[in-house]
Amino acid sequence: MTKTEMKYIYLDEKGIAWIEGTGIKVIEIVLVHIAYGWSPNEIKFQYPHLSLSQIYSALAYYWDNKDTIDSQIKKETEEIEKLMKNFYKSSIYKKIWEKLEK
Repeated sequence: MTKTEMKYIYLDEKGIAWIEGTGIKVIEIVLVHIAYGWSPNEIKFQYPHLSLSQIYSALAYYWDNKDTIDSQIKKETEEIEKLMKNFYKSSIYKKIWEKLEK
């Protein structure tokens, strides 16, 4: 296995790391671990369809590829912030807000 290959983890054609057979991105596990401070056991409780081996593999993959994953987190966060700014400026948001105020 190369540095980016691990049991349970694969990279898609865009270079995004996934937990094999789950539809869960490694970045999702990393984010709940960082944001909520969840331990692997808590992640297992919240994601009962994942094994502890898969969770530990995702976290190990993160630590082996921290710069890449951190860069992906930053990029996705910036994209979300941009979308939110545009949404709040949109006429749809204004219409929804007007309806809610009534």
